[in-house]
Amino acid sequence: MFIHAVPDNKGHKDGFYCTLVESKRIDGKSKHVILQSFGFIPRARVPYLKATFNTGNPEDILRDAKRSLESSSNGGEVHG
Repeated sequence: MFIHAVPDNKGHKDGFYCTLVESKRIDGKSKHVILQSFGFIPRARVPYLKATFNTGNPEDILRDAKRSLESSSNGGEVHG
């Protein structure tokens, strides 16, 4: 499971539309299945959402997500 964050390009708000996604293999093909939609999340809150739902050490994930968010200030999609 992971958080998929898509930037809000139409409303020009400083945030992302986030969903909780699980990767599954269906009929031999990799698919992403949406488990939960969170709607619009402000840019500053996305790292905390990622740290909550990703596996691993939450402190490490939070640090990495914040670093990724700072480096993607061009409004691109945030990966994590």
